[in-house]
Amino acid sequence: MRSTTSPDDAIMIGESMTSDPAANAGRLVYRLLLAVDIEKYSVRGAREQFLAQTDLSQALETAALRTGLNRRLWEREVRGDGELSVLPESVDASQVISGFTRELGRAIGAVNLRQPQRPRLRVRLALHHGTLTPGPFGPAGDAPIVVSRLLDAKPVRTHLAQRQDLDLALVISGSLYQDVVRTGFCALDPERFRPLRIKVKGTSYQGYTYVPAGRARRAALIAQHNVPRQPGPHLPLTAEAKVLSLPRPDEIVTG
Repeated sequence: MRSTTSPDDAIMIGESMTSDPAANAGRLVYRLLLAVDIEKYSVRGAREQFLAQTDLSQALETAALRTGLNRRLWEREVRGDGELSVLPESVDASQVISGFTRELGRAIGAVNLRQPQRPRLRVRLALHHGTLTPGPFGPAGDAPIVVSRLLDAKPVRTHLAQRQDLDLALVISGSLYQDVVRTGFCALDPERFRPLRIKVKGTSYQGYTYVPAGRARRAALIAQHNVPRQPGPHLPLTAEAKVLSLPRPDEIVTG
């Protein structure tokens, strides 16, 4: 994937700790991982694949900047249709789950609005925190496997396919939901998450998909409260009373 940072600034997984794999052997770290993937990437032509990569890279950069995250410090394993990133130890998981994901959705939505003639950019985003150790070809351990399995989970793909009003489908691991979202330290409503369980190669993985309120529901709320009412006896005959009920911040989606 093309990055908006220079080669000297980018930190690739396996290089950030030390370039000697033997020196990294047995060094276990606990980190937050992020994996992102472009929907229907393989059906695009070479030029559209390049443009989709560029758009996603810029959207990730924009979302990181808006939430105070420095992507130059991310340990990134770049893939053709996305990336797997290990975030710094100091990163606040609740900030990433709510703030970064919100800004990423907005950034992708802005891309699609600017370029309506292009294939729409839609992505899946998976988050997990766990243990790993740096390796010469990328991070080794359970954490990168878990976040990759959740990213590719069929229920997440189906969710994005069915919700055409969304540009971003978010899935988080079961442990991340229990440790961060359910505690109330995350701005996203825990009730908006739906559990999922998948089994891959004999191993079970549990996650939670975020299900924001749809545009139709928000439009219905506004329409319901925007219907003109008959003026009451205490109002002038030309006046109309209107009440507008806006969705909660966690119900706002872009796409």
